[in-house]
Amino acid sequence: MHVHVLVATDAQWVVDEIVAALSGPETSFTVCRNGRDVTAVVKARTPDIAILDLQSGSMGGMAVTMNLRHDESSGAMPHVPVLMLLDRDVDVFIAQRSGADAWIVKPLDALSITRAVTAVLAPPAPPAADEAIDAAGDAAGDAVGNAEVDAETVEEEPVPAG
Repeated sequence: MHVHVLVATDAQWVVDEIVAALSGPETSFTVCRNGRDVTAVVKARTPDIAILDLQSGSMGGMAVTMNLRHDESSGAMPHVPVLMLLDRDVDVFIAQRSGADAWIVKPLDALSITRAVTAVLAPPAPPAADEAIDAAGDAAGDAVGNAEVDAETVEEEPVPAG
């Protein structure tokens, strides 16, 4: 499966770390040195993931992510998962508020980058059997009329085999 990675940062060492960690025959990269260019690149090429540096020069990761999420919600572009690169642990709040799907606190290392990208790109797990029943309205109860029973009032009776 081919993966197109958009990297937005003004720091060459960040680009080098990401490319080294994710390079392979099925991976291509687009690098934006200016956060203002990200939306145009996403509309033109629709990357599989955008890796944005929170503290990038002209337009940082927070503003870029918020712009992407705004354009998504208006239908102007598809959802693109965002992995945000943070400078400090306290920046996690900023990543969450802006709509990033995942984040890594610098310094970067290949294992952290690979794990984060793999997790963001992984397909959603199918719901567990009990979650599927709950989503369908409690197979034996809620669809008919709430079969929930107070555990303290239930008396168990032995059922004869046969």
